[in-house]
Amino acid sequence: MKDEIFLDTNVILYAFSKNIKKKEIAKNLIRKRPLISIQVINEIVSVLFKKFNFSTKEVKDVFEFLMLKMEVKILNFKTVELALSIKDRYKYSYYDSLIIASALESGCKILYTEDLQHGQIIENSLKIVNPFVEC
Repeated sequence: MKDEIFLDTNVILYAFSKNIKKKEIAKNLIRKRPLISIQVINEIVSVLFKKFNFSTKEVKDVFEFLMLKMEVKILNFKTVELALSIKDRYKYSYYDSLIIASALESGCKILYTEDLQHGQIIENSLKIVNPFVEC
């Protein structure tokens, strides 16, 4: 069984970037059929509208692509409880803690993100990896 990976919003958004190196890294991670949360989808949709000026049709196309390429973790009350515990213990923002909690609940071994501490191990099981550290 392969280790499950979880992608944060910023990693997926680089698939739409003009930075060729980061774009290729993001696309390679997406090809691995990672997990994401509904929170990540909502953040992506918001950024595509606000920063990329995508039309509704373009956003729908991206949404449909994500649904085909990724497994989506639905948030629940236990996810929120775990996120609050992570926030308190590791001092991350609530929304970052919610991403971490979603990855942990999904049994992921790696969380790819540009926003958190590269190399940190959360709850003795989830490694934070910045895939762009060499860029």
